[in-house]
Amino acid sequence: MIIVTGGSSGLGKFIAQSLENDNHKVIRISRRSSNFENHLNCDIRNYEDLRKTYKKIKDLGEPVFALINCAGIASMNLALTTPKNVIENIINTNLIGTIYTNQVFAPLIIRSGKGRIINFSTIAVSIALEGESVYSASKAGVECFSKVLAKELANFKITVNCIAPGPIRTNLIRGINEVQIKNILKNQIIKKEFNHQDVFDIVKLILSPDSSSLTGMVFPVGGNNGFR
Repeated sequence: MIIVTGGSSGLGKFIAQSLENDNHKVIRISRRSSNFENHLNCDIRNYEDLRKTYKKIKDLGEPVFALINCAGIASMNLALTTPKNVIENIINTNLIGTIYTNQVFAPLIIRSGKGRIINFSTIAVSIALEGESVYSASKAGVECFSKVLAKELANFKITVNCIAPGPIRTNLIRGINEVQIKNILKNQIIKKEFNHQDVFDIVKLILSPDSSSLTGMVFPVGGNNGFR
């Protein structure tokens, strides 16, 4: 069984559907109500809400192999003029929400004896994308957290990695104009736009039984010119 946060829309929805097409049982978690099978309403910013969701999944009595954290938000704002509520929402969703979900659901994977955790970062971290200071900071925190967690979970045979896409056509980049997108692509090694399937291909790589030694890494979709 695989848990996917943000599984009712955007990239999370695509990843969840693709996993289901590959015959995985997927538990989708999102704030929005949906008619998807095995969907649970949960606000990842709310620790108690996550604990209740943990109990529901635990009571299913099925082993959990992976957690994929796709839930996230972005907002284009200059560093000095980003509103307080926007700062708090981005940090609480992207960073604190990711920390919470890892902390709450990792024990389910530990109980399974081995598994995978995939968190999501962004190319905005490595290129210090102008106009995305808070978003980049939240995702930089996700990267650091993931690398430390990879060390802490290694003895449990659990790998922890990040995927860092460039501009994928989802709601996350709706505030970025075409000129900005082209400038971002210049910072990729492969200078083209990638899509949901390209991201899922990396997800499949990380989930593969042959990838048990890949941990503590950041996988940039298309590569970037600042190797990390």
